[in-house]
Amino acid sequence: MPPVRKRPRSYDPVRTRAAVLAQFGSVREAVQALGPAELALPTRLGQWTVRELAAHMALVAESVVRGIERPEPAKAEVSLLEWPSATAAYAGPIDEDPREPASAGQLGELYTRTASRLAGALADTPGHRLVPTRLGAMRLEDFLVTRAVELTVHTDDLNDAAGLSVPHDRQALAACTRLLADALAAKAPGGSVEVRVPPYAVVQCVEGPRHTRGTPPNVVETDPLTWIRLATGRTEWAEAVDAARVSASGERADLAALLPVLG
Repeated sequence: MPPVRKRPRSYDPVRTRAAVLAQFGSVREAVQALGPAELALPTRLGQWTVRELAAHMALVAESVVRGIERPEPAKAEVSLLEWPSATAAYAGPIDEDPREPASAGQLGELYTRTASRLAGALADTPGHRLVPTRLGAMRLEDFLVTRAVELTVHTDDLNDAAGLSVPHDRQALAACTRLLADALAAKAPGGSVEVRVPPYAVVQCVEGPRHTRGTPPNVVETDPLTWIRLATGRTEWAEAVDAARVSASGERADLAALLPVLG
């Protein structure tokens, strides 16, 4: 089990770039194999169909290219750790983003074009470059971590809706798990509860007595995908506990009131 975080986490920019490209590549392969009937299936995201979800995922990747193409902002405005909570204010506008194209062929063309543009943009742009985003200017290397989170979360949505098994890139899954765990610790600072998501993350959170050695009195443990579903509101806390997908011991180990952490 990795050590509990005490300082802001850093992410390897080379691995993050590779993870975003790999995850989008896996989604592209799966989406381009879907037919009209599969694209029309409902998802767990309100009124979105699989087609609309797939189009949104292309926009997630395209946002990197658009950010790089725009003039560089003067200073950073949003840190990586601030991003999860900041997204809550934009859940509505994001839901209203254009979700065309309408046909499977247009969707395939969109993915091919976006994959090429994304690879080209990332090949020539340093990670410290500031890019404008919906939430404010961020460093490119931080923005790419958020893209890894979005692609990981929506890959799980896509698998759920279309009965697919699109693989999760290990580095993308790790980045998503860690950022959402750190967001929980930032939302409820403290040391009375230890949240474990092996093999990627361990954080302490919630005010109260802090343990100094041995097994802490309040422990939550789950797997990465269950944690991601909890942290994004796809799964309710009680549902996950009842299904034994979460182990929670101790009187302070109920995290229901703190979830989700990603708006």
